[in-house]
Amino acid sequence: MSGLEDFARLVGGDHGLCVVSTLRPDGTIQSSVVNAGVLPHPVTGAQVIGLVSRGDAHRMAYLRARPRATVVVRAGWEWAAVEGPVELAGPDDPMPGVDAERLRLLLREIFTAAGGTHDDFATYDRVMAEERRVGVLVAPARISPRG
Repeated sequence: MSGLEDFARLVGGDHGLCVVSTLRPDGTIQSSVVNAGVLPHPVTGAQVIGLVSRGDAHRMAYLRARPRATVVVRAGWEWAAVEGPVELAGPDDPMPGVDAERLRLLLREIFTAAGGTHDDFATYDRVMAEERRVGVLVAPARISPRG
């Protein structure tokens, strides 16, 4: 058991909408709303929280400098938070074991794990590449609440 069962169950409660928090250089917290879900890590197979981000988003600069994040999912009065180290996989953030084809599939996997559906994945792939999208993978070092 990865401990991410509650997080995964809550993802469907509000279309995969989550809040991701990162650390700015001045020590303050930056938070933004993203879609996230639970999926296997593309290299290790361990369960992680995944989200897709534009490569030029402020959060990406923060994650590149300080690769740690907290992701919170909420549905009604239930919630779960996962905090941990971050790994990045993208055109500007190569991950050993993830080539361009594996990255294309990983971005789709994250999208669907967050509850996304698409009628035209070829267009999805093209837009992800044009926007230099990055897969952000958060390993669960701390999970709250603990049932």
